[in-house]
Amino acid sequence: MRMNSIDKLSLEQRVGQMFMCGFHGQHADEQINQLIRDYHVGGVIYFRRNVASVDQLKQLSSELQSIAAEAGDLPLMISVDQEGGMVARIDKEGVTQVPGNMALGATGNPDYTLECAQILGHELKNIGIDMNLAPVLDVNNNVLNPVIGVRSYGENAESVAAHGAAAIKGYQSRGVAATAKHFPGHGDTAVDSHLGMVTVPHDRNRLDQVELLPFHRAIEAGVDAIMTAHVIFPAIEPEPIPATLSRKVLTGLLREEMGFDGIIITDCLEMHAISKPYGVAEAAIRAVEAGADLILVSHTLQDQISAVEAVVGAVRTGRVDEATINQALERIISWKTARCGHWKHTFVSMEENDAISDGSDEDGITFSTKEKDESSRSLASIESRLDEIASNSITVVQSDGLLPLNPEKNVYVIWPEVVQRTEVDEPWSHTDSLGVALSQLRGGVREHKITTQPTYDEADQILKDVSDEDQIIVCTYTSAGHLPKGQHHLVQKLSEKHSLIVVALRNPYDLLEIPTPGSYVCTYENTPAVVRALSLVLTGELKPTGRLPVSLR
Repeated sequence: MRMNSIDKLSLEQRVGQMFMCGFHGQHADEQINQLIRDYHVGGVIYFRRNVASVDQLKQLSSELQSIAAEAGDLPLMISVDQEGGMVARIDKEGVTQVPGNMALGATGNPDYTLECAQILGHELKNIGIDMNLAPVLDVNNNVLNPVIGVRSYGENAESVAAHGAAAIKGYQSRGVAATAKHFPGHGDTAVDSHLGMVTVPHDRNRLDQVELLPFHRAIEAGVDAIMTAHVIFPAIEPEPIPATLSRKVLTGLLREEMGFDGIIITDCLEMHAISKPYGVAEAAIRAVEAGADLILVSHTLQDQISAVEAVVGAVRTGRVDEATINQALERIISWKTARCGHWKHTFVSMEENDAISDGSDEDGITFSTKEKDESSRSLASIESRLDEIASNSITVVQSDGLLPLNPEKNVYVIWPEVVQRTEVDEPWSHTDSLGVALSQLRGGVREHKITTQPTYDEADQILKDVSDEDQIIVCTYTSAGHLPKGQHHLVQKLSEKHSLIVVALRNPYDLLEIPTPGSYVCTYENTPAVVRALSLVLTGELKPTGRLPVSLR
């Protein structure tokens, strides 16, 4: 089917193109076959559950595109949440584990962000993924934010804007659409919209200066798509309606006032902030009425079907103007023409992908097009760059004479396991720990691994195990919000008898709940590159240069 044949598409096909859906298999199962063949969905979103290997995912992308072609539909837009850091749906060899946003923010260098986005965009395009649901442009200025946290570049709107624009340029230079999220801003919230309704109560002047600034810059940078937030903004929409369903927000503010003409995609309508008060089907209609082009329903087949059918029904009854559907479809087709191309180019080899870039990335990257391509193919080169970025992100907040480690004294490391801690986390699986990394640099290292909720008995055992002569490093792990009680108890008991080196492996705000550590270090994530760099910082072989992108107050 030609991309410009809107008049030849049935109403069901046109509405279906406005939906992006997830499914549960690692092959094209009955759920996704039905959604593509019978309901003509225009997009697919991948999660960790869909990934066995990069080769498998590439084959899956090809298989899904073939199903759409056989159904006589447009090419699918295939997307993923590959933000970097602790949110990585693809954790297999062949896709680089790039740093997360707050680690990049701590470097103070948007060029690093550009380079990471180029590397990741190159790899995503090579496995048939056209759209990354990144970068996060939320300004994280709420200590208790339970869902954004280190997914943000920090609390400074200008810094968030600069890094966000760099990421957008990096992804899109590789032929992958960037998606700025979560509009108008999810950074100053204390509730996870996956679980309930959220309100940002600030006046319009404050929103313009903080929350909206990164999105203005994203639009100036030519971002392909913007994802909505299930958050209420009384300064923009006086009714208690979340942004995703508000015409004043999506059409009045984003389209008309801010001048965005790309794709507006909703966050998943199955999130409780939307699904509980409205239901997925009704919410889909309201999102279309508000001005959304692409409706995301990520998980449940019945919700996906009912949402598509509800929008079709709303058009037939006159509740939704057919012109609204056609306008959204025009934007989708324009995007697919630019990013998906003709059927034979729906997915490309690495060599073809190299040709997509016009070599005009000199603003943040100092090497030539040829050197960029060689860098993208060289695992050793990429690993070296990631080590450099990690080295420049680690932040020593205070040392108190405990750093670097004394080579004449033993070291006792307390290392927490890493598990999914929020509704969006899917961290990389790896066995690298600080104890292992330090043991490669020096002797006299012991390590005790704990859960993120150690028991009081476990804390007592550690207290008996440590020596007065040990240099004690306690690593904490909190996704967002408060430090887990078990970790807090452990640190408190240890600090009564020992001077501690506390390392926040994720949430820098852990310091606010730590009783006077002797030394405090922030890493923002616990990826292998960060663990390697951390070991070098602690032993004094590397000078830390990272700066806190948030205030600890």
